[in-house]
Amino acid sequence: MSYTEVPGAQVPIRMWADPAAVEGVAMQQLRNVSTLPWIKGLAVMPDVHYGKGATVGSVIAMRGAVCPAAVGVDIGCGMSAVKTSLTANDLPGDLSRLRSKIEQAIPVGRAMHDEAVDPGRIHGFPTAGWDDFWARFDGVAEAVKFRQGRAVKQMGSLGAGNHFIELTYDETGAVWLMLHSGSRNIGKELAEHHIGKARDLPHNQGLVDRDLAVFIADTPQMAAYRHDLFWAQEYAKHNRAIMMALFQDVVRREFKKARVTFDPVISCHHNYVAEERYDGVDLLVTRKGAIRAGSGEYGIIPGSMGTGSYIVKGLGNAASFNSASHGAGRRMSRNAAKKRFSTSDLEDQTRGVECRKDSGVVDEIPAAYKPIEQVIDQQRDLVEVVAKLKQVICVKG
Repeated sequence: MSYTEVPGAQVPIRMWADPAAVEGVAMQQLRNVSTLPWIKGLAVMPDVHYGKGATVGSVIAMRGAVCPAAVGVDIGCGMSAVKTSLTANDLPGDLSRLRSKIEQAIPVGRAMHDEAVDPGRIHGFPTAGWDDFWARFDGVAEAVKFRQGRAVKQMGSLGAGNHFIELTYDETGAVWLMLHSGSRNIGKELAEHHIGKARDLPHNQGLVDRDLAVFIADTPQMAAYRHDLFWAQEYAKHNRAIMMALFQDVVRREFKKARVTFDPVISCHHNYVAEERYDGVDLLVTRKGAIRAGSGEYGIIPGSMGTGSYIVKGLGNAASFNSASHGAGRRMSRNAAKKRFSTSDLEDQTRGVECRKDSGVVDEIPAAYKPIEQVIDQQRDLVEVVAKLKQVICVKG
């Protein structure tokens, strides 16, 4: 489908979702964002739903300003995936051992590594720039610096919520490794620090929603946020890279006789800010629950823990600010899912997937998410499908 433009907004709001199917509170959030003086345009993805300040599944383009709450607290959250030389026929009938080995190698939930992961000891891991990255931590907000020890040990760990690690295969039978995570606690701490700072600035006092408080260009507050934001986005990218390398090591060991090889890793943020240029104007583009989908760029759009995911290639649609959806998107809150569904429902909906099936992950049940096929179909002018993946192992935090 092509986009629908929302009437009555102060700047163009282009929607790749059915406006009638979007929650009223989410529509109001979009209109609130459109009132910001710095806003140049909004693109709304098929997986759009209510979020804090700004909707999840929206792309916000501003000139000379950025809204930290619109980025969210999981700065740099995103996906990584890699195709392997294994096929579905190489996999054992019982996948519980492999799942256990993955969980042993990569801490999940609130867990972290006992000692910092040394990237120099990981097979083939590129270490260039690693020391420089950590040296730049000295420049982050003073209020957050005491978290460095935890940040070091959480590097290469999954986290909780909707973060996951999956072993999947595509329609040709090729096995893929895939994972979803972000900047862990350090990103959350930095985000909350700066969101609080923005809310107190004089130019934000008259906003229709204080959660839309912004930093503006050429101010010390903006400079401090940009430093911490881009550092946290880099942390998230490194975090996924280390987890993927650890995941690959597990697969190498478990399938030693197969001498597994791996294609280049596909990686994409879906909660982040980028400096981009449209119609000759330099903009700060915030993707909150959206991926960049420039022409020929690879991306990953996951479904739920029982329905599969898609590898896509961007079509470079400037109307969407070269963006596409970040996943299926929730159609009900976590609390609503817990009230409506049972562990028995979870077992039914994840049949054939080696994963947790206890009450702790009922809020992640597939029925709590929008149908991924519908979400993909609504953005055929934004991406083309490269591969459809079906998971057989799903590790949840």
